[in-house]
Amino acid sequence: MPEFPVDRSYTVDHEWVRLLPGEPLDEPVRVGITSVATDALGDLVFLDLPKVGSTVTTGEVCGEVESTKTVSELYPPVSGRVSAVNAAAVDDPSVVTADPYGAGWLFAVLPTATGDLLTAAQYAEKCGP
Repeated sequence: MPEFPVDRSYTVDHEWVRLLPGEPLDEPVRVGITSVATDALGDLVFLDLPKVGSTVTTGEVCGEVESTKTVSELYPPVSGRVSAVNAAAVDDPSVVTADPYGAGWLFAVLPTATGDLLTAAQYAEKCGP
């Protein structure tokens, strides 16, 4: 079973957020997709991410990730205002596949609420290969 970074939370939709359950919602948090998602998608060719200043809501589509195989919708793990977008990943989506938990983050949100978040262990149990 793969290891997932324990310094963040996960969703069943294969997104991660750099926020642990119970942490205060007072700083922007980065959001990305998991290695399970990148493995399933294959080579990424295009990212459609929310714009800086826009509001995202858990459970509502906020963008898309396109690969040579398919298009997958993005569901934010937290609600709030988008404070940054990873321009390097938009310019070269392969960085997301190469480093999904580091340089391949997608966008940052100043959160106002969280969705249903899983710990790394819970995510590995539910969603790991």
